[in-house]
Amino acid sequence: ARLSKFALDVVYNPKTTEWKFSYDGRNKEPVTLPVKFPLLLAQGAMGIAVGLKCEILPHNFNELIDASIAYLRDEEFVLYPDFRTGGMIDVRGYNDGERGCKVQVRAKISQLDKKTLVITEIPYGTTTGTLIDSITKAGEKGQIKIRRVDDNTSRNAEIVIHLAAGVSPDQTIDALYAFTDCEISLSPNSCVIENEKPRFASVSEILKVSTENTLNLLKRELEIELGELNEKWNWISLEKIFIKEGVYKRMEKCKSDEEIDSEIDKGLKPFVKNLLRPITIDDIHRLRKIPIDRISKYNSDKADDTLLAIEDDIKAVQHDLDNLIPYAIAYFERIKNKLSEIGILITT
Repeated sequence: ARLSKFALDVVYNPKTTEWKFSYDGRNKEPVTLPVKFPLLLAQGAMGIAVGLKCEILPHNFNELIDASIAYLRDEEFVLYPDFRTGGMIDVRGYNDGERGCKVQVRAKISQLDKKTLVITEIPYGTTTGTLIDSITKAGEKGQIKIRRVDDNTSRNAEIVIHLAAGVSPDQTIDALYAFTDCEISLSPNSCVIENEKPRFASVSEILKVSTENTLNLLKRELEIELGELNEKWNWISLEKIFIKEGVYKRMEKCKSDEEIDSEIDKGLKPFVKNLLRPITIDDIHRLRKIPIDRISKYNSDKADDTLLAIEDDIKAVQHDLDNLIPYAIAYFERIKNKLSEIGILITT
């Protein structure tokens, strides 16, 4: 699959992904994706299995980020559903999305003139097609009096309702809410899988768990980056010793691989006290592969500059690890600024 910019930044990281072999053992596939964002609450979810129904309503991209930041700051937050299709919602019975809660969702209906109504936003869970069908059926039953319904939807919803002669627009709007899918009731049921078992959780609980997961993933990424920087510093330092101290010259009189490895190891030992880890046989074999042309052109001053730059990077990463909460807040603020427009699409 081709990943979006949002996915590359927030949903996918090969270094922190847990992998398993595919069904035929020829490839690897992720067990789960290391998502650094409350994606479940952004997208919503709906399904039923073994008698357990799950219906999590979508929430606003920016509001989810603000709630995650508030949680990290130990502040209160409140989350309500937000729908890509627009419309109006009554959240008095939402109760944080817990089991047994209910919300009412309405289409946005406005009056063009005395004979025409237009629907520009539809309730979540409906389409313009299903909404028009419900209006048509209500007309056939005599519950509303209309002449016809036109679907002018393109990028945005636009359903035009032409009223019968002498019919009150206000009464028709009331009837549309009463007898058609212009008003529907939703019963969210936040059921998630935790430790391979189903669990009912509130929206706030899911947000908190997601934020803690993001915090742990950010910490793991920083630890990986720190390890890579330390390894890079260690190798450049080892390479500098190997060339600058003339250890490579000890290979000239050796007659076997074992003898070469032994001589390099002996030549390095007086100079490796400041390295970050002990020398391994893999390090020695890697040193042996350095081309003679590179050795002859080696620039010690350039190596020192590189080491100083790496040390600055190590200090910066260590600072972020020591201040993980502010680092995570800055991360959320960054993706909000960078991806807020993309976030509108996430709630489809």
